[in-house]
Amino acid sequence: MLNEQAQKQSPGESPLSSEYESQFEYSPLSQGRLVARRFARHKLGVAALVILGFVYLLVLFAPFFAPNDSMKHRPEYSLAPPTRIRFRDEDGNFGLRPFIYASKRSRDPVTLEVTFVEDRSAKHPLYLFVRGSKYKVLGIESDIHFFGPDKDSKAIFFPFGADRFGRDLLGRILLGGRVSLSAGLFGVILSLIIGVCIGAVSGYYGGLIDSLIQRFIELLRSFPRIPLWLALSMVLPPQWSSVKVYFGIVTLLSLIGWTSVARVVRGQILALREKDFVQSARALGGNDRRVIFRHILPNITSYLIVSSTLALPGMILSESTISFLGLGIKEPMTSWGLLLKDAQSLEVLALQPWLLTPGIFIIISVLAFNFLGDAVRDAFDPFSNK
Repeated sequence: MLNEQAQKQSPGESPLSSEYESQFEYSPLSQGRLVARRFARHKLGVAALVILGFVYLLVLFAPFFAPNDSMKHRPEYSLAPPTRIRFRDEDGNFGLRPFIYASKRSRDPVTLEVTFVEDRSAKHPLYLFVRGSKYKVLGIESDIHFFGPDKDSKAIFFPFGADRFGRDLLGRILLGGRVSLSAGLFGVILSLIIGVCIGAVSGYYGGLIDSLIQRFIELLRSFPRIPLWLALSMVLPPQWSSVKVYFGIVTLLSLIGWTSVARVVRGQILALREKDFVQSARALGGNDRRVIFRHILPNITSYLIVSSTLALPGMILSESTISFLGLGIKEPMTSWGLLLKDAQSLEVLALQPWLLTPGIFIIISVLAFNFLGDAVRDAFDPFSNK
């Protein structure tokens, strides 16, 4: 039998090679597919990616998911508590459709304490995809909201309560998420550009240039963060509009956060600049810019992706801290840090604890980005067993 197989094979081919090849088929995987496969094994990283995708979806379509116009002032509902969603009425009748009661503001004549009392004379059912206030998302005008009472209902639905101006806190949180999450993202991108350029120059040329850049980085990192933020934020003119202040905060965060990226890039370039492929590029007449950006930086892309992902939580916390201190985003624009500014006193924490809800969104986002950063780092590490 082996002789018959040998006669069918070419002279230089083993008679058993075709049999083994038919049993074992190999499909080569690209670097991207290997990274994706290792990332999929990291359960916390996958869960964090899903959570962040859901949060970004909420903030991108904030007016659609908010049941009310978050910019409208309602003084009669100042600091109104979250509206209670019910399935059982006062008579004990249970229904599958949720409903709410309208509430009205009242003041105790003795203690002068302001309370909100439910008017239980009428039920106000909640529906999906109801009509309400008009808004624009991505240039498209609509009045459809994800959920809420009927448009003709007299009840105001506050899922997370209202702020001191009577504005819907859920809508304010979602709008604030746009600022906080985008400021962190744009700040990381800008700091990545600055850090890559400066770190590449420092690591590639070395010598006196490297020493001066590294001493400057050490000097900048030696300053305490919060006093440095306070000093630099005072540079922003007080007459600037909210949009200008937003971009000013992004630039401010980038001017402080590029140092860690520059150190990573400098260390990687120091390890690669004497490699054979770099020497070959120089020998073929490549100038310094071409050697750095066409030959060296593509080899450290994975390090840059991991470093950027791990830097995002810090950027979000930095923006929230600056706005919480009153030096960042101004009204009418809002952010998670600015919303938390209303919950500074112990009296507020005791009487209006729902004002701390933006802090929950900050915690969830920061933890999710941390888990995502760990998963991306392990996925790009070929020696990781996770």
